[in-house]
Amino acid sequence: MDESVKNYRFSTFFSKGQYETQVETLEVQQGDSHLSIGIPKELNDNEHRVPIVPPSVRTIVGYGHRILVEQHAGKESNYDDHHYSEAGAEIVDVRQVYESDIIVKASPPTLEELDYLRHNQILITPLHMPNLSQAYLNKLMSKKVVAMSFGLYREENGSYPIVKIHSEIAGKSAILTAAELLNNINGGRGSLLGSVVGVPPAKVLILGAGVVGEYATKTAIALGASVRVFDNDINKLSRIQARVGRHLHTSSINPEYLAYQLMSADVVIGAIHSKTGRSPVVVTEEMVSHMKAGAVIIDVCIDQGGCIETSRMTSHSEPTFVMHDVIHYAVPNIASKVARTASQAMSNILTPLLLKIGSHKDINALLYSHGGIRNAIYAYKGRMTNEYLSKRYELKYTDLELLLTASI
Repeated sequence: MDESVKNYRFSTFFSKGQYETQVETLEVQQGDSHLSIGIPKELNDNEHRVPIVPPSVRTIVGYGHRILVEQHAGKESNYDDHHYSEAGAEIVDVRQVYESDIIVKASPPTLEELDYLRHNQILITPLHMPNLSQAYLNKLMSKKVVAMSFGLYREENGSYPIVKIHSEIAGKSAILTAAELLNNINGGRGSLLGSVVGVPPAKVLILGAGVVGEYATKTAIALGASVRVFDNDINKLSRIQARVGRHLHTSSINPEYLAYQLMSADVVIGAIHSKTGRSPVVVTEEMVSHMKAGAVIIDVCIDQGGCIETSRMTSHSEPTFVMHDVIHYAVPNIASKVARTASQAMSNILTPLLLKIGSHKDINALLYSHGGIRNAIYAYKGRMTNEYLSKRYELKYTDLELLLTASI
């Protein structure tokens, strides 16, 4: 083999290709602007993800944009500063990061981090509904940033890509977490989440037949559990049965029948996602009080308030609490348990979104022409543009389309 070929690095091959083609393309495209994108280190001890991974940095830098990464931002996902600098990122301190045009975080900014924001920045983070308050939102709006929830980002086909990929991770993780919590060491019933010859399998109730429900169902069935799926959307129930490829015990969410099934359930997975605001509560405290001692509830939709009345937000450091002798697990960033996988998945979706933003000199023109990105904007330069949040926290609501129409 030619020595020059043997010494040609895999990463060099791809970076060279990207740099050459993108520089050439940028010369002929109209309206492209070079942005600076900041990735701060997460202050939350329970957040281990990083929103942009080094391979994606290489792509974004190849389009002429700057990536500023705070020192050790990727450490919890096993990406060190060397990985980022080799990909073309600049390793800087936190204040330099917050001088960027766009700030991208894997978790919502803390009150302390809000102080770093400046006017007209674009802030891209998730929203954790239970942690929001009127004071928090007022402080955010006082910074006059364009705040985007990537959980509300919608593609042209109507899908929510960040929600979908994290739902897949969460659905699988929820079942594996429940399996651990059922054992004696963690205070559970001492049941195996699966089948053993001659012993009845554990009974798993899954509330919601969306993406979380689908992957929770597949994982539970693979372990040998007995699964029942509840959803008021009959089309979703039909779809999940088709995708699982076998007959399932399915039902609409009838309170009387659901209460009956809950009494004998070993595991309950709450997976009802709302496209607009809070998840509907379908399991009351009274229903929970009649469940078996040592049963497990995993409320995956806790970031939208949860669909089980007794749920309250927990963290990876203290993930569970017991109420009515039932173990509750309600960690909003459940995907952070597998931070490297989740970071890669998140980065795959955020990278084309950032490039799309970077291809427009005027963010207003982009928002006006792209309904999916516009849907993700909940605060715009001092105005609350999410109707649900405005009603819940008694804030004045302003229609974003009217603002954009007036400014273009």
